[in-house]
Amino acid sequence: MMSDDFVPFNFLGLPEERTTPERAKYSIVPVAYEGTVTYGTGTKHGPAAIIAASREVETYDVRTGIELADLGIYTLPEVAAVATGPEPMVARVEEVIAGELAAGRVAIMLGGEHSLTTGAVRAYHRKYPALSVLQIDAHPDLRDSYQGSPYSHASAMRRVREVCPNVTVGARNCSSEEKSYIDAERVPIFWARDIAGRDDWYDRCLDNLSDDVYLTFDLDGLDPSVMPAVGTPEPGGLGWYETLNFLQYVFDHKKVVGADVVELAPIPGLLYPDFTAAQLTASIIRMMHLATKK
Repeated sequence: MMSDDFVPFNFLGLPEERTTPERAKYSIVPVAYEGTVTYGTGTKHGPAAIIAASREVETYDVRTGIELADLGIYTLPEVAAVATGPEPMVARVEEVIAGELAAGRVAIMLGGEHSLTTGAVRAYHRKYPALSVLQIDAHPDLRDSYQGSPYSHASAMRRVREVCPNVTVGARNCSSEEKSYIDAERVPIFWARDIAGRDDWYDRCLDNLSDDVYLTFDLDGLDPSVMPAVGTPEPGGLGWYETLNFLQYVFDHKKVVGADVVELAPIPGLLYPDFTAAQLTASIIRMMHLATKK
């Protein structure tokens, strides 16, 4: 028998009888992996920090009337890191996510570094062959390899594009190699400087996406004033309501089939970035649920 003072360590701190895999529609997949980061470190602590902060998130949303505790959200045990490098780790993520999809659950991955997204996209693409990927990110992540690894976090979307097309929103910087690739392949990128404070680009963005969309959200897509706890906090990023308004438009017009929230590098003693990442994850689940009711 659990004490009234006991808060389960799962997403939103839900009572265990409400988070069983059998009744779950959504699953939270924490992947505490950090193998190729090159500047700020700590992303391996991101999933646990998001889950810890989520236990302080209000499960009831006053705007929509949705009670997250009623939706069926199951938190998996942390996916063990593979010590032999990022490529086998990507394969491990693909296996785990594919298992969740086979069980009929929508998998929301919490990273960990961005290289993990490749595995999740591969799993989702098997179920949704016409998949496209919407990337919120400060960087395109389109290097063919970085520091000797084609599975670097800086190459995440290059590997994704070997599976399906993608669109990037919120980028502020890239390498000359990436710019050449972007120009040659006509990669659709909506640079933060061009979209700040506007919404007239929404439809042009969605025109580059298929009906089935996977959302990968690198937290450095947000401005550092909103999200300082990332490896490379580029100035000039997206604001909180700006981001939610855009995401709601996407959910209203596309079928978002899966998502990840990656690259949180917690700062000891600074709680609001962890809480922001948890609130973002909760918002994504709410938007998914609302979309299924339309």
